[in-house]
Amino acid sequence: MKNLSDELLIETYYKAIKLNLSRDFIELIRLELNRRSLNDKIKLTS
Repeated sequence: MKNLSDELLIETYYKAIKLNLSRDFIELIRLELNRRSLNDKIKLTS
């Protein structure tokens, strides 16, 4: 995930939720978003 641009990471997050992918995978994306301090650029969904 480190190779993804910020924009692509955010897009991946939304698509993973839309496709109802594994919660573990979505959590990995969230951790990377947090590491990059991008949480304020997304609308977090439970």
